[in-house]
Amino acid sequence: HPERLLYPMRRTGAKGEGRFERISWDAALDEVAERLARIARESGPEAVLPYSYGGNMGYLNSSGMDRRFFHRLGASRLDRTICSTAGMYGANEALGNRYGTEPEQYAHSRLIIAWGANIHGTNIHLWPFIVEARRRGAKLITIDPVLTKTAALADRHFFINPGSDLALALGLMHVILRDSLEDRDYATRHIRDLDETRPVIAEYPPARVAELTGIPAADIEWLAREYATTRPAVIRANYGLARSDRGGRAMRAIASLPALTGSWKDIGGGFTLSTSGAFAINRAALERPDLQQIPLGREARLLNMSTLGRVLEETQEPPVRALVVYNSNPAAIAPNSGRVTRALRRDDLFTVVLEQFQTDTADYADILLPATTFLENTDLYFSYGHYYLQYAQPALPPPGECKSNFEIFALLAARLGFTEPCFRDTPDEVVAQTVASEHRFLAGITLDRLQREQSIRLQLGEPFLPHAEGNFETPSRQCELGGAALHYTPPVESRFGDENLRRRYPLEMVSSKNNDSMNSTFGHRDRVDAQTARAWLHPNDAARRGIADGDLVRVFNERGSMRLAAAVGPHVHRGVVRVPSARWAKRAPDRQTANSLTSDERLTDIGQGPVLYSCLVEVERCGD
Repeated sequence: HPERLLYPMRRTGAKGEGRFERISWDAALDEVAERLARIARESGPEAVLPYSYGGNMGYLNSSGMDRRFFHRLGASRLDRTICSTAGMYGANEALGNRYGTEPEQYAHSRLIIAWGANIHGTNIHLWPFIVEARRRGAKLITIDPVLTKTAALADRHFFINPGSDLALALGLMHVILRDSLEDRDYATRHIRDLDETRPVIAEYPPARVAELTGIPAADIEWLAREYATTRPAVIRANYGLARSDRGGRAMRAIASLPALTGSWKDIGGGFTLSTSGAFAINRAALERPDLQQIPLGREARLLNMSTLGRVLEETQEPPVRALVVYNSNPAAIAPNSGRVTRALRRDDLFTVVLEQFQTDTADYADILLPATTFLENTDLYFSYGHYYLQYAQPALPPPGECKSNFEIFALLAARLGFTEPCFRDTPDEVVAQTVASEHRFLAGITLDRLQREQSIRLQLGEPFLPHAEGNFETPSRQCELGGAALHYTPPVESRFGDENLRRRYPLEMVSSKNNDSMNSTFGHRDRVDAQTARAWLHPNDAARRGIADGDLVRVFNERGSMRLAAAVGPHVHRGVVRVPSARWAKRAPDRQTANSLTSDERLTDIGQGPVLYSCLVEVERCGD
């Protein structure tokens, strides 16, 4: 691509202008090493903050040499909460692990519920097994505030009010227990706190849940009976439903439903959020957290990536004076992006960005380094959607002077005088160390075997039924519903939330994933930019505001505003505005995007994640 970054560069204009000059790798690495070393001497190493997430999903280039480098430096640790922590923590509270129904088993399901999961858009490798199940007579049901690609293909779709998923899960439990549809034997043996949670569940009859969720009571009754009486039945949930004030507890309740009905016993039954917990690699060997003991004698402080603007603005001890960004584009994906970009303009903040394209964040860099894509470096890949460990060698040579994250951090370690042998490890040596695990799931998986076979299913047994006999990995070794913790309170920014906010901003904005991009990746493409420059409105909401399809509209709240083209149709629930994420601000005429409006002041109930989908806005038609 003509816009691919090929050479190291130094900023020549003001921060945010995106003007750079080409320099050599030696000059770039020397400057980065000198500045980081100076900041560490003057303010302590915790004044340096790495910022990364899922732009590269390989172990080596997302959590390998980079973690070793920052641990040895003594830099602040990053709490990587931006995507999955609320849902992950919620499921863990119920199940004690991150296992799920194997994708291949979906072909045997008779009922598949996609709950906040746009499978056809974001989990495409699962789709063929769903197609096979439907050929055999299975039903596909979707629950989402948006009529996604998956929902358009489903047998039934239920529009749900954003952030009300916990209420729906409690409503389903209510009907199941009221009508004695539970698997009493399984529930008695494998749910720790069913009796203490019954009073909570009793408070959510279908009539009340219908008011909270927008789903008619008769449909709640039907869904509960269909789920409880169809075998096998499986729920595919995804992280979007957890991006609200009560998102973690919502996931906990949803993950508990198969224990109530006993569907964990069935091939093709159960629940899938993630499979990542089965990849029980030797993470200590990969990341070397013990290296923190050299400069600090302790673990470094932990800073939440979902509050980056606050972290960079607020007074801390020590203040963050250096930011190293890789595998991420925080100016686009972090909440309250206006605060983030204001902080990135700080003259006293030294910012290094490793990238393939000149993103919004790259425009604020002092030093910009060209990084490889996953097609251009060796790596080891896990998954949160299947159970295959995968080894990949480069399919293409790195273009220009691009280097992998792995190599860049190894070179920086050498310049900073880190003499530990681990900084001289080759990629294959790190792969060998990473798979040297004592866990039974990795038994017999070695570097040599990975190089021969490329892709290896974990040693799970066949069929893999993780909870057929219970075997939950919670403290009690049983599924834990949550008792009083499951009470539902509507999100602050929702149609039943703060009354003053609702009066000014009566619509709920959901900035869900765009089908043809991956978060902000590919945001440089015209087609992707056009797709993320639309605000989807329900016809009733549009008519009340005098808005027609294609009109230029302003979407706004007290944090910011943005101008987009209106897309009017039955694609969203009434009262919902969908703005696909995550547009690059530099592509927008007003340099504003969905995260100009999202909040960084509130976090999820558990996991400390962002409440990206609990966001009240108003929409108005712009002048001609």
